[in-house]
Amino acid sequence: MAAGLSAAALPRLVLAQGATQPPPTPRPAARPSPYRVDEPVSIEVNARPLPSFDIRDRARTRFGSLEYRSGLILTSSFSGFGGLSALRLDARGERFIAVSDQGSWFTGRIVYRGRQMAGLDDVEAAPLLGADGRPITSTRGWYDSESLALDGSFAYVGLERVNQVLRYDFAKGFTRARGEVIALPPAARKLPNNKGLEALVFVPKGLPLAGTLIAFSERGLDGNGNLIAFLVGGKTTGQFSVRRTENFDISDGVLLPSGDLLILERKFSWIGGVGIRIRRLALSDIAPGAIVDGPAIFNADLGNEIDNMEGIDAHVTAEGETVLTMISDDNFSLIQRNLLLQFTLMA
Repeated sequence: MAAGLSAAALPRLVLAQGATQPPPTPRPAARPSPYRVDEPVSIEVNARPLPSFDIRDRARTRFGSLEYRSGLILTSSFSGFGGLSALRLDARGERFIAVSDQGSWFTGRIVYRGRQMAGLDDVEAAPLLGADGRPITSTRGWYDSESLALDGSFAYVGLERVNQVLRYDFAKGFTRARGEVIALPPAARKLPNNKGLEALVFVPKGLPLAGTLIAFSERGLDGNGNLIAFLVGGKTTGQFSVRRTENFDISDGVLLPSGDLLILERKFSWIGGVGIRIRRLALSDIAPGAIVDGPAIFNADLGNEIDNMEGIDAHVTAEGETVLTMISDDNFSLIQRNLLLQFTLMA
């Protein structure tokens, strides 16, 4: 279940006993970028509706186990808006927090008209801060903030290029809080620097692996060519793998109340183009040394309204429907789009 944005402190993630890491080596400060955020600022985001998802058949609404609800194309005159790589919603599916791969927070509210998204409001951008209270992009040259997990007032952000995870206590200033590096298994440091930590999922109480942060690599491969993932904290720590098929890589994940884990995957080739899919994994199958697999419940390609889909979350409506929300990373490219898509999970 997607954790809410409550400021009430839930139990802290129990870090692995005895796990230590040397202090990360500072990198030279990155050159200034027009896409990075240096201080908190309110921004305006424009939204254009996507009335249908299938470009070839505009009347079609069912796609595997998902039914299309609505979508938005998001734009802004603010140069730092874009690169949205992870998204978490409150229990109502309204308030959101997202991270940009340029080391920024974006917070705000989804505005609905009935069951359809109509726009964004109250949007603010802010830099991810390090333990010194300064933007991580300016002091360490860190960016590629690709993943986000919530546990009550705690937020965990994964940095792909350096394969580190920062923990923020939102009770200490929300997006003005300072991030602290948490200990990861030594093998995490060996992941490819541009195919490393890409998805984070925190397991709440009442489910197998409760209190564990699950960290997935995008395309860190084990000896059998499967995707490497880690169990951090909690009572069971270690490494496991997700079976890789059809050249898909992991871009995000979300845990449902049922205990099922959905992973969002994507692939790209100059011949085959872009594809995305969602696979369903059983949380109970995950354990150190395991190779987990599960069926695809959704597939889409360039015949659909997709882009570089990198974030997924879920919430349950007052009517009891499970809604999946996906967001895309436009890479600050003129030929890509920031998309916000919602589907009802039908089975």
